Amino acid sequence: MTTAVLLFDSQAAEIKRLLALSAAEIEFVEDLDDLESVRSCDLWLGTPDTAAKLLGKGCTPRWLQSTWAGIRPLLATGLPTDYRLSRAVGIFGQPIAEYVLARLLEHKQQLRARALSQTRREWNAAAPGILSGSKVLIVGAGEIGQSVAGYLRPFGVRLTGVATSTKPVTHFDTVVTMDDLCTAAADADFVVNILPETAATTDIFDDAFFAALKPGAIFINVGRGSAVVDRALISALEQGRLAGAVLDVFREEPLPAAHPFWTTPNLTLTGHIAGPTIPSLICELFVENLRRFNAGEALKGEVDFLRPY
Repeated sequence: MTTAVLLFDSQAAEIKRLLALSAAEIEFVEDLDDLESVRSCDLWLGTPDTAAKLLGKGCTPRWLQSTWAGIRPLLATGLPTDYRLSRAVGIFGQPIAEYVLARLLEHKQQLRARALSQTRREWNAAAPGILSGSKVLIVGAGEIGQSVAGYLRPFGVRLTGVATSTKPVTHFDTVVTMDDLCTAAADADFVVNILPETAATTDIFDDAFFAALKPGAIFINVGRGSAVVDRALISALEQGRLAGAVLDVFREEPLPAAHPFWTTPNLTLTGHIAGPTIPSLICELFVENLRRFNAGEALKGEVDFLRPY
């Protein structure tokens, strides 16, 4: 018996190819303009932004497997919640950890300065630093934060996590709550934001936060752009209140060409690439959750709409 799945993702072709190998019974529906076919399809696999548009047109699945970790578009006022929703979990930890680790090593090894020296034909023999002993504050000690901490631990760093409570969390030496964010940040060499976008996380990295950082600190945002007050970060970098910052997410994407971030000193920008959806991993998750869905079991990453994060 075939299973109809509405598929909408930028990597749909590769997802189809992989699922054909492991779940041959799936029949894909991809014409989103055919609302009659969309409405008749109980199972959806795709991105929350597109799903939100379909929900807004009166189409509702029995189950939606998101290909993103974040589900903010699906929480918009007026959209239905009478369906099962599962987030993409267990697939972003390693890519984000590798991104963060690369940036930490880039700073300690002074790679940007050495590349500049090469272009100038200057012999750069400045001694590099090492990560061992560095204090890393990870804001968001959930699934992805724990994965990042696990990859960093072998380098001998001291790991502090920011979570909803102070109970022990795997891989972290210390856990604090958001109430102690600035206090913990004042002692950190690196601050990494991995928080999702919620009302509580909007604008948390403001003037007071950046004023709390020590001058040699590095700030990295791989969570959501809305967490950072742009003006506050620009001011902190221009005044040398921190050594540098790395942003992979922004309030508006793509980042407008006229945005002052492009010319802010000691600021590195990347185009929301730190946590890519790996087709093979999302397919493994979907197949397992499809089995669970058919068996009436709890789904991996299942969302409670009353407590979505």
